[in-house]
Amino acid sequence: MATKYDLIVIGSGPGGYVAAIRASQLGMKVGVVERSELGGICLNWGCIPTKALLKSAQVYEYVQHAQDYGIKIDGGVSADFDSMVKRSRDVAGGMSKGIQFLFKKNKIDHIEGFGKLKAGKKVEVTGADGKKVDYSANSIILATGGRSRELPNLPIDGKKIIGYRQAMVLDKQPKSMVIVGSGAIGVEFAYFYNSIGTEVTIVEYMDRIVPVEDAEVSKQLERSFKKAGMKIMTNAEVTSVDTKGKTCKVTVKTKKGEEKLEADVVLSAVGVSTNLEGIGLEDLKVKTEKGKVIVDDFYKTNVDGIYAIGDIVHGPALAHVASAEGIICVENIAGKKPEALDYGNIPGCTYCQPEVASVGYTEAAAKEAGYEIKVGKFPFSASGKAKAGGASDGFVKLIFDSKYGEVLGAHMIGANVTELIAEMVSVRKLETTGHEIIKTVHPHPTMSEAIMEAAAAAYDEVIHL
Repeated sequence: MATKYDLIVIGSGPGGYVAAIRASQLGMKVGVVERSELGGICLNWGCIPTKALLKSAQVYEYVQHAQDYGIKIDGGVSADFDSMVKRSRDVAGGMSKGIQFLFKKNKIDHIEGFGKLKAGKKVEVTGADGKKVDYSANSIILATGGRSRELPNLPIDGKKIIGYRQAMVLDKQPKSMVIVGSGAIGVEFAYFYNSIGTEVTIVEYMDRIVPVEDAEVSKQLERSFKKAGMKIMTNAEVTSVDTKGKTCKVTVKTKKGEEKLEADVVLSAVGVSTNLEGIGLEDLKVKTEKGKVIVDDFYKTNVDGIYAIGDIVHGPALAHVASAEGIICVENIAGKKPEALDYGNIPGCTYCQPEVASVGYTEAAAKEAGYEIKVGKFPFSASGKAKAGGASDGFVKLIFDSKYGEVLGAHMIGANVTELIAEMVSVRKLETTGHEIIKTVHPHPTMSEAIMEAAAAAYDEVIHL
């Protein structure tokens, strides 16, 4: 007879493990099926270990520019690539152990193996030894996440053409690298490898890097990256990569014609594919569309008792989105009547240097939506804290609805802006107006003052410009 749970979650990433913990808090008996490390891609191969690598790069940059801060270093300074990779893996390993602790604390069963849906609200779990065991539950949440998307002309071989996983654990630092795609993954690795001395070229199909961001942010990041020595090719497409020799021969199609590049490694950073294969969707006739499971506002599929969250459903493939969806899904299952997630108020963060953070409409999107707008911008070059910290690149840009003063969008580029964006997410959630932001006293000196100043700039009340 199958072991019975109130809830089984398939996948233990930031959607799955958060859903499981919230369900346990609400009194459910919970099992989580995971074939790999607890914490999923985000914790083991994504958000957390990449931030550890980026911190190593930032510290190396600080040391290289110590003289700018009045500090003399006698002797050589070099980047120890192997030690950076080891530290990153240690951080990820520690975080995964933290999830194990949380599972024990919340009495959640970790069911090791690959989970597949079966009729009658059952999950068949295939262990590492190939043995199959059935478990049953009142409700099942699919949280199987995603993986590196592969382009047909850019097949990942793990050695010369790599995805983000291999980029975190290369045997040795490449002398040169071509990065295809300039979303968050692409530009974060571009910053990391460039800062430790790898020659980096970014190839982006769209007309600007970080194309989902506001156009002014894209321009600023391109300037900063070029200043740091990176080569950037926009309106460009990699048509083929010859990996036969010692290096990769990369053919890039541009508006001016074909260009040939040579690099040790090509990193494919062209997005995420969903993990839907082999999990029993077809057998149970769970509806999907364009590689995503179709769900309602509370993540219920067309099949009773089956739910789906995270990268495999509509909405941005972000860890914090998956976590929020998991909590809403479980609270709805428990009859708590939660509020549906507002996908128009989801922050996006990119952790290169300078950092990029945004929420809501870009300027172009606000105009397209028919709003009459006021725009306020405050550069960090006018911020005392940014100047004192040696990080005056970038700005805060706020977009308001002229009629009601509602904050339509916030766009930031600069040091630590990923920590500042939450203020604007809260402001938008609380339906705060531009005038209220101006009258909210911000501490001095801080980077956050730029938010107050940008709001003031939109209403011609800015002091420090």
